[in-house]
Amino acid sequence: MPGLFSKISEFLKSPQGRKYTDQAKRYAQDPKNRQKAQDMVNKFRGKGGPGGGQH
Repeated sequence: MPGLFSKISEFLKSPQGRKYTDQAKRYAQDPKNRQKAQDMVNKFRGKGGPGGGQH
């Protein structure tokens, strides 16, 4: 799907794309937010997480 990836790349280079990229970087710098993101990644990978577990 080269068309999709080129559109994403173009968006990220645009002023609006840079704005969202900067927001994501600031969000990721907060340790609480980083833990939330890690928990979500673990959940999707099937590793459980707080309150979760493997079934």
